[in-house]
Amino acid sequence: MEPFAVALSAGRPLVADGAMGTMLFDRGLQPGACPESVTLSHPEMLGRIAQLYLDAGADILTTNTFGASPARLSTYGLEDKTEVLNETAVRVIRDVVGDRAYVAGSCGPSGKLLEPYGDAKPDDLYEGFCRQAGSLAAAGVDCVFVETMVDLAEARLAVRAVKDTAPNIPVAACMTFDPTPKGYYSVMGVSVAAAAAGLAESGAEAVGSNCGNGSENMVEVAREFKEATDLPVIIQPNAGMPQTEGGRIVYDETPDYMATAAKELVALGIAVIGGCCGTTPEHIAAIRAVVDERWES
Repeated sequence: MEPFAVALSAGRPLVADGAMGTMLFDRGLQPGACPESVTLSHPEMLGRIAQLYLDAGADILTTNTFGASPARLSTYGLEDKTEVLNETAVRVIRDVVGDRAYVAGSCGPSGKLLEPYGDAKPDDLYEGFCRQAGSLAAAGVDCVFVETMVDLAEARLAVRAVKDTAPNIPVAACMTFDPTPKGYYSVMGVSVAAAAAGLAESGAEAVGSNCGNGSENMVEVAREFKEATDLPVIIQPNAGMPQTEGGRIVYDETPDYMATAAKELVALGIAVIGGCCGTTPEHIAAIRAVVDERWES
């Protein structure tokens, strides 16, 4: 396969995988449990999920390391497992995909609030992200996805940590936005334009959004990103917004519905299209079909 940075800018959209967390919950992960602990307790489960997404046509498979920074793992008393969790997660996915897909190391928010809103010190979070990034790079990821960020300052710390620790690893950085009368903003008040500029300045090779919105809103977010930046844009919507039915959290967007939105994303020139919460291999297969139809016609 050509290097990820080359594929990212080649013009043809790359298809990323879908949800990891909701797939794990469907397979028995209990609410309140640490999703990353599955990497050590049931690696075969992660392998099966990766195989399903690979079979669905994903070009990019994401590791089960969203919460595998020391700060986030400390919630479960697992911060001393940072390196082994990240490195094992990469190996599990690589064993499945080989060189048939790119392996993206997932890096999510710390779960802490930076000073002055909280008590997290920037240097501490930066050092933790460096530990995570170093482990992901050592295990051989093709890229790192900094994702689901709402605080631009924390997102910039994570991007900078990757670039300082593993400068040759491309970084795609995504934030989560809410619709407002003035456009889309994160809960910390960050606009799409500010996010695009700040993430690019920190060294991200691609910027965009994941989570927090269903497909229809994400098309609007994608338009704002395309207006704000010349960098490749990555968009990964939820399969709708979560609802509770019979004590279970469900998402109501069908694969066909997401495929309709994917056509708009392809037309906008989005570089990476995937899914977030509630999406399944069936959703990713529908997106794959849209991309293939557009580029083979």
